[in-house]
Amino acid sequence: MLSSKRTFLNSAAFCAAALSLAACGQPNSAPTAEAPNQAAVDTAENVSEDERLTAFFEEVFEREVALSPLFEADLGRKTDNYGLWDDAGDAAANAENRRREEDLARLADEFDYTALSRETQVSYDIFVYQTEQAIRNFAFRNNQYVAHHTDSYALYLPVALQNLHAVDNAADAEAYISRLEKAEGVLSTLAERLDSQTQSGVLAPVFVYPKILSDLGNLISGAPFDDGDENAVYGDFREKVEALDIMQDEKDALLARGAAALTGPWKNGYEKFAASVAAAEAQADGNDGVWEHANGKAYYENRVAHYTTLDLTADEIHDLGLSEVARIQGEMEKIKAQVGFDGTLNEFFDFVRNDPNNYFPNNDAGREAFLERQRGLVAGIYAKVDTYFNLLPKAELDVRRVEPFRENTAGIAFYNSPSADGSRPGVYYTNLRDMTAVQKYVHTAIGYHESVPGHHFQLALQQEMTGLPSFRKYGGYGAFVEGWALYAEGLAREMGFYADPFEDLGRLQNEIWRAVRLVVDTGLHTKRWTREEAIDYFLQNTPLSVGDATTEIERYIARPGQALGYKIGMLKIQELRARVEEALGSDFDIRAFHDVVLQNGAVPLPVLERLVDQHIADAKAS
Repeated sequence: MLSSKRTFLNSAAFCAAALSLAACGQPNSAPTAEAPNQAAVDTAENVSEDERLTAFFEEVFEREVALSPLFEADLGRKTDNYGLWDDAGDAAANAENRRREEDLARLADEFDYTALSRETQVSYDIFVYQTEQAIRNFAFRNNQYVAHHTDSYALYLPVALQNLHAVDNAADAEAYISRLEKAEGVLSTLAERLDSQTQSGVLAPVFVYPKILSDLGNLISGAPFDDGDENAVYGDFREKVEALDIMQDEKDALLARGAAALTGPWKNGYEKFAASVAAAEAQADGNDGVWEHANGKAYYENRVAHYTTLDLTADEIHDLGLSEVARIQGEMEKIKAQVGFDGTLNEFFDFVRNDPNNYFPNNDAGREAFLERQRGLVAGIYAKVDTYFNLLPKAELDVRRVEPFRENTAGIAFYNSPSADGSRPGVYYTNLRDMTAVQKYVHTAIGYHESVPGHHFQLALQQEMTGLPSFRKYGGYGAFVEGWALYAEGLAREMGFYADPFEDLGRLQNEIWRAVRLVVDTGLHTKRWTREEAIDYFLQNTPLSVGDATTEIERYIARPGQALGYKIGMLKIQELRARVEEALGSDFDIRAFHDVVLQNGAVPLPVLERLVDQHIADAKAS
């Protein structure tokens, strides 16, 4: 899974794919963007159609970046917006959608598609695809839960401060304080949107609210709010200020103002948002999928198209999932026989779940031992990487524990992209809240998925590619991004890893986990499966622990369709690789295939198919 994955759907609003915020647009204090002079570009002599279109793409990209303080910070830029947040309001969202429509009109009126190079035609097609998809998504903006436990702007504010807001001087500290003070405005807007959503009857499932309220409480507790342990946000601010090379009295003044901002507007905003969450909880009456909403069927169809980039029906996906579950269970039966286990597959699952060798101690020493093991997996991949890849990212990679303040709502594991300027590494985060739920075997494959050769090799490389327009360097499609990472889990086996059959079972566990998603996600949202039925299906068909299965099902209910992209994307990449292998025979080069997949950044799956077919044609012609 990817957290803070940037999805630039003709909007540089920092709607990190791990956030997928419905509320991104202009920031609170309405910063303005200076657009490049397109007319000057158009009238310049000897400017090709490719150059004109590239200038248009950069104009749109920079316009939207300037309207998103969080995206600016993620790019390592410090502007006059450094102390602001992205606007979560309806007016900003409507304005953004109008800009999308105007961009499409300009694209059609001002540029000649036939005069573009093959590479630039790909960018043109991707721009049109993602802009049209964003417009289709906008029609369902109010169906996306304003508050839920895996994807909430309100819960992201402290994460952004910790991970995006660098403090290199006193002015940066002032901007941090400004963000603390202005959080009240953002949270008030979110509270108003949540109230409106509650009144309309679009309510998140019941299980969501206690989780959100618990984390909201964590954000306004501890010192300086009370006599408890230091609050995580204040601790982050204090450490950054204390590292500055300024006089102590200046530091003390900044820290006092930071504490006042936290106990004042920051706390006021979170209390207001928490009150709206509590009011919604009082109205919620079940844990159903989106089928229960008035336009739930159309909304789910939109989510399927958005997350898979393919024209698939829910029934087709459901049936594909059932088929894949059966196939992978056949592979698991082989491992069961290999290790000499005498019993049914479900009994084998229970054995794996209860195997003490599958877990580290549930203490800080066990957590550190787990992290060291994951770092060793990364080092092992790098030792063999040249045989499988020509292209590698320059950005470094860290392996970290999810911060305790957000463990209750964070996923099992996820990846954060590095900053564009190289000042921040890529980060593979793993949730170590309860080590009795962290299976060593399955987390071997998860490590390859979230770090290398998975997300880090694809996402970090993508934003380092010099030949891509910016909107592609920082864009993303879940089916491609997660499909690549799941493909990478299997690639690690080709590279000689998973020597222990139980680790290979963990790889298959990860794969069947993604296949089960196709069944339960469609089951929950179109076939009216209950939360309990979906959890039971997970436990009957995978070795996941009860805790992990519950976490997964609750994620799918709250984020309809998002989990479909993993397996759909993996199957497409495998299908295309098999096509190249068959077409090129002994001339097939795994490194060249990976070049084709990775050097274009994240693309819709139909575009990837087109690129691979062109690779075959070019290879045969050479």
